[in-house]
Amino acid sequence: MSGGQNGRVGVLGAGAWGTALAQMLASDGRKVLIWARERELVDEINSARSNSIYLPTATLADTIHATGDLVDMAKLDALLVVTPAQHMRSVLAAMPAHPHDLVLCSKGIEAGSGRLMNHVAKDVATGSAIAILSGPTFAHEVAAGLPTAVTLACDGGEKQWNRISAMIARPTFRPYYSDDIIGAEIGGSVKNVLAIACGVVDGLGLGQNARAALIARGYAEMLRFGEALGARPETLAGLCGLGDLVLTCSSTSSRNFSLGKALGEGMSADTLMADRRTVAEGAHTAPVLVELAEQRGVAMPIVEAVHSLLTGGAPREVVSDLLSRPLRAEQGPAG
Repeated sequence: MSGGQNGRVGVLGAGAWGTALAQMLASDGRKVLIWARERELVDEINSARSNSIYLPTATLADTIHATGDLVDMAKLDALLVVTPAQHMRSVLAAMPAHPHDLVLCSKGIEAGSGRLMNHVAKDVATGSAIAILSGPTFAHEVAAGLPTAVTLACDGGEKQWNRISAMIARPTFRPYYSDDIIGAEIGGSVKNVLAIACGVVDGLGLGQNARAALIARGYAEMLRFGEALGARPETLAGLCGLGDLVLTCSSTSSRNFSLGKALGEGMSADTLMADRRTVAEGAHTAPVLVELAEQRGVAMPIVEAVHSLLTGGAPREVVSDLLSRPLRAEQGPAG
């Protein structure tokens, strides 16, 4: 596989996060190719240097070029895959063979199959080398060049890490190495659901104490679920787990937190999901996570509460049920 500092890198997906990553990659003057499904978005990026739908705050670098042709993307040495998690399979299946590095940046679990993103990629991109990029990142800050650190978990170990990190590291974008791709994925997937819960707490006006407690107890759920799937606790204690959890559970810049806040303020889940142009992945992940946790005998009461809210449960009643659970020791398997 080719690569190195002069390797050709592209971004598959032109939502807010994909566009921010393209802007970051172009920050040193290198050419970056970004794929968008919508023809009008391809034209806007190339002619106006903007993405008014998904990242309106950024003026895009002149070295970013957009395409709607997956054949163009398959020719590159590395691709950052930033499609919505529920569409990753179809996009990768439609792309010609790519016997190079695929860096998966989408956070979620596939509905229906219950498969993590690395498993989905391996199903349909059989000749590619898989890595996971995950961590505490808001797209608008990355696009603005503010300092950011992420986990880059490589299925191919340090050799793959050396190849990819040389292509994507920038002075304000610092990847840290891991070989625990399961842990990196679980951190990003579970925190999206927990961020919805924290938003509900904020929307209900329950205070900072409640949110801090929810983050801590949610992290315990993340650890239990991660252990059941083979993730390492130290991975989940890092940037892609605890770091990402703290960020997205504390700000309306998080789509998942904003969704939860609106639920707590009384809006219906159906209305919120129908009106959102951008994807709150936690809403899709919650029911899958509940099913997987039940299959493995893992207690995840906060995740279950979020699922209840998304299927029509009244926020105050759901929170009341959560608070009325039997008292127990803080450490243990029962949640």
